[in-house]
Amino acid sequence: MRPLISTRRYTYEGEYVSNQSGNHRTPFLTDYDRIIFSNPFRRLSKKTQVHPLSKNDHVHNRLTHSLEVASVGRSLGLGVGEHMKMLEPEALHSPYEVAAIVQSACLAHDIGNPPFGHAGEEIIKEWFEAHAGTPLMEEISPREMADFLCFDGNAQSLRIVTQLENHAYKGGMRLTLSTQAAMIKYPWEACDARSNGKKFSYFQSEKAIAQTIFEEFGLKKEQTYLRHPFSYLMEASDDICYALLDIKDAVELSMVEVGQMEEIFLPLCGDAPYYETLNDGTLSDFQKVSRLCAIAIGRLSGHAVETFIAHDMLCPKEGVKDLISLFSDPSLGEGLARAKALGHERIFNEPRKIELELGAYRTIGILLEDLIGAAYALHVNQKSFKTERALTLMGNDAPRASQGLYEKYQAVLDYIVGMTDNYATRLAGQLAGLGR
Repeated sequence: MRPLISTRRYTYEGEYVSNQSGNHRTPFLTDYDRIIFSNPFRRLSKKTQVHPLSKNDHVHNRLTHSLEVASVGRSLGLGVGEHMKMLEPEALHSPYEVAAIVQSACLAHDIGNPPFGHAGEEIIKEWFEAHAGTPLMEEISPREMADFLCFDGNAQSLRIVTQLENHAYKGGMRLTLSTQAAMIKYPWEACDARSNGKKFSYFQSEKAIAQTIFEEFGLKKEQTYLRHPFSYLMEASDDICYALLDIKDAVELSMVEVGQMEEIFLPLCGDAPYYETLNDGTLSDFQKVSRLCAIAIGRLSGHAVETFIAHDMLCPKEGVKDLISLFSDPSLGEGLARAKALGHERIFNEPRKIELELGAYRTIGILLEDLIGAAYALHVNQKSFKTERALTLMGNDAPRASQGLYEKYQAVLDYIVGMTDNYATRLAGQLAGLGR
C-alpha cells in the first residue's frame, strides 16, 4: 500500500518538514483548528449555499453546510481508518487521525467559493470570456487565461490554504500534506479542464505545490496524477449532504412538499426503524423532515464506507469518477440522483433565486470592471485618481506594481472571492454610485 498519511507541512524556509506539534493535539487536529479559526472560514456564514441572501435563518449557508459535510466526513474517515488499522495493525496512525484528515478536508472544501456560490463562479468566467482578446488580457498566457476562463472555487480553496491565509506566500495555513491532498478532487489544471468540460483543483500559481502534494504520496502516473483515496471520502460527504439537505431547505421554504420529499427519502432510508412514527400524527412536518434526513445520511454514509472498502479504494485508482458511482445498492445511488434532480427542478429555477443571481451579475461585474481596471492601470503605469482610490480600497489585498499582470488579476479575484454576499452587494452599490 502506498503511503497515504503524512504529517509534513510547509515552513517559513520553504521546506516541507514533519510536523512536531509539541502538545496534546495531533497534526491533523491542528489542521482542523487552523481552518475553523481562519477568516475565510468564518465568512462562509454569509455566503450562499443555494439560496442567496435568504431571509429565512433556518436554511443552510456555506458555513453550516461545511460543518455538516465535515461531520459526515469524520464518520467516513473513521470507518476507513478502522479498516486500515485491521490491514496494518502496527501502523503508527490511528483511525481517529484518518477521521481528522477527512474532517479537515471537508471543512475547507468550500472555503474558496466566491459570493453567490456557483453563480459567482459563472459570472467571473463569463466576465473574463467577454474580455478575452482585449488589451486587458494581452500579456496573459493561454494557461493563465484558462485559470480565469474556468475559474473554480475548488482551486481557490487550495490557493487559500496553501498560499493566502495566515502565512502569505510562505505556506498559507500550513496544513499537513495529507489534508491538502484530501481536498483535491480534480488532479489537473485549468487548461486540461477547459478542453474536456471538467472542473479542476489548482491554478498555475499553485501548480508546483500541487505537484509536491501528489509526489509525496506517489500519485504521479506518467504525465498525469491520481487522486488521493481520502479525496473520495471528502467528495462523497459533500454529495450526500448537499443532495439531501438542499431538499430539506426547500421544504422549509415551501418549494417542495413533505410528501414529495418522503417519496425520495423513504427508499434511501431502507428498512430503518421509526417508520411507524412518521405519519402517526405525533411528528410535525419539520420533525419528519429532520428524521428522514438523519436516517438517510446514516445509511448512505455506511454504504459509502462499505463501497470504499469493497473496491479497494486505498489503492489510488484511475478512471473512477466518484465513490457514489460505485454503489452496489441501486436504491441509494438512484435515490441520490432523484434528490439532485428534484433540487434542480424545484430549487435552482425558483424565481427569487433567479432574480438574485441575475442581480449578482451586476454586483460582481461592477467589482471586476473597476478593480481589474485599476490593476491593469497600475500595470501599464496609467494611474488616475480613480485607480489610486480603487487600490487604496483594497488595502493590503491590493495588487503590487512588482507583480506580473496574472498575479495582479489574481490579487483582485482573491479580494472579491473573500467577500460575503452582503458586502459584495453593498460595495458594488457604492461603486455604482447607488450607496448613501
